[in-house]
Order: sequence, then structure tokens, then C-alpha cells
Amino acid sequence: YIVEGNAESRRALRQHNHEQIKQHPEWFPAPLKASDRRWQALAENNHFLSSDHLHNITEVAIHRLEQQLGKPYVWGGTRPDQGFDCSGLVFYAYNKILEAKLPRTANEMYHYRRATIVANNDLRRGDLLFFHIHSREIADHMGVYLGDGQFIESPRTGETIRVSRLAEPFWQDHFLGARRILTEETIL
Repeated sequence: YIVEGNAESRRALRQHNHEQIKQHPEWFPAPLKASDRRWQALAENNHFLSSDHLHNITEVAIHRLEQQLGKPYVWGGTRPDQGFDCSGLVFYAYNKILEAKLPRTANEMYHYRRATIVANNDLRRGDLLFFHIHSREIADHMGVYLGDGQFIESPRTGETIRVSRLAEPFWQDHFLGARRILTEETIL
């Protein structure tokens, strides 16, 4: 089946297909993903919302980011022991919690098909923010929205990972847009 619709309907169909495959004596269904097992347990108890899991995963990512505060910007850096560039910081914090790996650079993440465009008035904790610092044509800087108008970023050589305010004129002048990658469909 090809299914369109919300996450709940897609998960319900995966569960149905899983049950159908189990009925055949020579077929063995692959294990359900952790997110599907949570939905199965919720459905058995007549609950159909799983926002707690998304919230918890978002907080795991934010915690990983905040642990890097004060560490140096390193061009191409993707590890705590060496430092991070802006996209390397996001790559490090998000890839262990996503079903599909993020691309490596800010511009690739900006154009990533699994990320959804987010309106400025709909920003949520964990959304990716993109900026054009050196070129009007590409996203060459990024950060992660923390809430209350703040975001974490690894700015540039000679600076350290810090929290900045999105309302500052510099960021407003260079803001390209936001993307949401942490959703029920994308997290493990």
C-alpha cells in the first residue's frame, strides 16, 4: 500500500501489515520500530498521542548541544574532543536520534527533503535555523532554536559555541528560514 496522511494513519497501516505478515506460515515480519511499538502500546490502551516521546527526544538533542557550550569553533569539526563547526554541531547532536542521517553541511540541511519548512511564528525547541552570512544564495550558517527567541550556534573561528538571540539585528538581516527535522515520523 502507498499511504498518505498523518503519522497515526501510517503507523496504523504498518501495524496492520505487520499483523498480516505474521499470519503467513513462511513469512517472518521485521521487528517493529521503537516508535511503532510505542504507538501499539498506546493504541492498546486507547491512547493515540505520543508527544511525550518527541518531547523527550528533543530534550536529549538540546542537552547534547548544551554540553558543548564554550567549546571552540573548528571548521569541519564534528566531535566533542575536537570542537564543531555550525553544521557539525547539529550533525553530532541529531544523527543518533533520527531514523535517517542528516546531510553534513548547513546548505544541504537547509534543502534536506525530510525537513519541513517552519514559519517564523511557529518555531519550536529543536528547530533548525539557517542564515546566509557570506552569500545571499546559500545557507552557510545554522543554529538550533532553544525557545524564548534564543538559539545555540558554533559561530566562527576564534569563537566558542554559544547561545545567541534571534531578534538581534545581525541575525534578522541574515535569516533565511527554519526547518523542522524532529517529528514523530523522523525520530527513532
